[in-house]
Amino acid sequence: MIMNTKPISMAEAKEFLAEEQAEAKAFIGNFTTLEVEQAKELREKLVALDNIKLNEKHISKIIDLLPVDKEDLMKISTDVHMDEKEANDILQTVKEYK
Repeated sequence: MIMNTKPISMAEAKEFLAEEQAEAKAFIGNFTTLEVEQAKELREKLVALDNIKLNEKHISKIIDLLPVDKEDLMKISTDVHMDEKEANDILQTVKEYK
């Protein structure tokens, strides 16, 4: 029975796969550039920005896609509008992990 759900990035999902699921880990690895620790660190930094417009889903997708410009970021967060400073803060944080 599912008790609750929480969006996580693909890199963080690798942590929950068992050893016998090595094929799934390898598949996810094809689409992720960050290691689990890096993804968790980036999540902490994005949460620390204290941007109320970002929810857990947005943060997970930012970690997965690592947007490089405001246009890419807006594609992830289509349901909210961020001003220039908010977008730049997020992009500067992500830039450290490229």
